[in-house]
Amino acid sequence: MEGRQRARDIYRQALPVVLLSLVAGLFSGTLLGTETMRTSIERVPGILLLLPAFLATRGGVYGSLGARLSSGLHQGVIPPQITLDRRIVNAIVASFVNGITISVFIAIITYLTLLVSGAGGDLVRLVGIMLVAGGLSAVLMLSVLVVVVFVGYRRGLDPDNLIGPVVTTLGDVFGVAFLLVGIRAVEVIL
Repeated sequence: MEGRQRARDIYRQALPVVLLSLVAGLFSGTLLGTETMRTSIERVPGILLLLPAFLATRGGVYGSLGARLSSGLHQGVIPPQITLDRRIVNAIVASFVNGITISVFIAIITYLTLLVSGAGGDLVRLVGIMLVAGGLSAVLMLSVLVVVVFVGYRRGLDPDNLIGPVVTTLGDVFGVAFLLVGIRAVEVIL
């Protein structure tokens, strides 16, 4: 009986977030299909090539932060409120650095792929776009994820049930939007 109750609790906690994630994913796809995004993609060779890697790494980098915070809360090694605890700060800084580093790495790999395929590309432009998009997504995802983990935990929800859908939703919706912002910002600067 306890196994069934545990399964019901997990579904009760995660289902609203998963449904929100579904709607947000549809919005993200709609944003990707807009005329503005299509013209931006056409102006910058390699954007479609780096998009899946960029979106996928948001989940990997920030999902691991959520898992660390959740484990720390469950084990009692970090306090259940947002503080400047050394463990919390170190985890956030590490995730920020990893997010930016992987964004730049994706831009470099995309450029090399374009070079090898003969499609040409602009390394400075790709790195600039990814720095803007990676930085903006890092700030947003870190802020929201930390709040969701701690507020959810204090309200009796298991953060492990919330992290995946929240990271996926934020990564997809804002990842696409921030790529567009990055393209626009680099066009203004360069």
